[in-house]
Amino acid sequence: MTATALIVAAGRGSRAGGEKPKQYQMLGGKPLLRHSIDAFLAHGAIARVMAVIHPSDMDEYRAATKGLEYEPRLLPPCLGGSARQDSVRLGLEALAHEPPSFVLIHDAARPFLRQDRIDALLDMLKQAPGAILAIPVVDTLKRDGQGLAHGGVERQGLWRAQTPQAFRFSDILAAHRQSAGLALTDDAAVAEHAGLGVRLVPGMEENFKVTEPADFARAERQLLMQLADIRTGQGFDVHAFSDQPGRKLMIGGIEIAHDRGLAGHSDADVALHALTDAILGALAEGDIGQHFPPSDARWKNADSAAFLRHAADMVVQRGGIIAHCDVTIICEAPKIGPHRDAIRARIADILGIAIDRVSVKATTTEKLGFTGRREGIAAQAVATIRLPA
Repeated sequence: MTATALIVAAGRGSRAGGEKPKQYQMLGGKPLLRHSIDAFLAHGAIARVMAVIHPSDMDEYRAATKGLEYEPRLLPPCLGGSARQDSVRLGLEALAHEPPSFVLIHDAARPFLRQDRIDALLDMLKQAPGAILAIPVVDTLKRDGQGLAHGGVERQGLWRAQTPQAFRFSDILAAHRQSAGLALTDDAAVAEHAGLGVRLVPGMEENFKVTEPADFARAERQLLMQLADIRTGQGFDVHAFSDQPGRKLMIGGIEIAHDRGLAGHSDADVALHALTDAILGALAEGDIGQHFPPSDARWKNADSAAFLRHAADMVVQRGGIIAHCDVTIICEAPKIGPHRDAIRARIADILGIAIDRVSVKATTTEKLGFTGRREGIAAQAVATIRLPA
């Protein structure tokens, strides 16, 4: 029995504000959509994951899934339709050529899906053709009479529906084909319209939907509560200048014009090497030499961005985030100041975090020591990460 997760991410999310659709806005250093993708990929029973996206969002989607290019369970995205119901149907049709046994349909704007809720939904599908996460209504309900409370609504038996909503694949595909063009509110309504029984599975308040700008602040608070294991690592690296003609000088992931490059097995980027070691140190996962030994020919002249991205991926695999990093570059020449913003932007891009979480500074040793004699460049870095408690 196979299960596929279908993540609906084709909406515009205009109520959330921001310069881009909410599913691509950052939460804890990674796009909102990425939280849902990672949650499903972390579950052993989910064989495949596919997102349904807006036709204009391919570049944003690629940025959100950076580092997952070779993840075999993440399928290429499907393009959605004008309404959510259309997008789900198109996603189901895209899966139909190799249909799973079960499908879990999830809103990209619900970033706090727990693994045990996936378990509960899949267990319920052994008994019923459909199952949804939902929370019983406990508050008193009032009708709005032109701004005044007007009567009450009986709350007994009322539940607030969440996602994922899980179904036997063939049943929900047939139901969506049958109800195409109808304005139904969710996939459970589509199933009910087709006469399918849908069971209620207790959801969680934390599995809320990010809709308004204030929801992002709530989500940040919730994320920080979950990532209560705060760790700091430090890194240091030094490289001498090379006598090799034409050797490029790479610092912080960008090429800087200079008369000499740095000597090293890889591209000898001292800033990225120091930061990589800082992140590995925070994870207690050794140092850069253990992961990328200079004796390995694969890393000859390698782009050090690959080393830093590897360390960042290890944080993600542990369910954590990179909260902040601070890099200090130590040299007499070249001048780092004119390149500081470009270095910050490049590091933020490699790590997949907001630029305001990246600090880059430069200093000299007042012409003392090997850096003062312009024999090489050194860098030190500090990285703060947050992991699940």
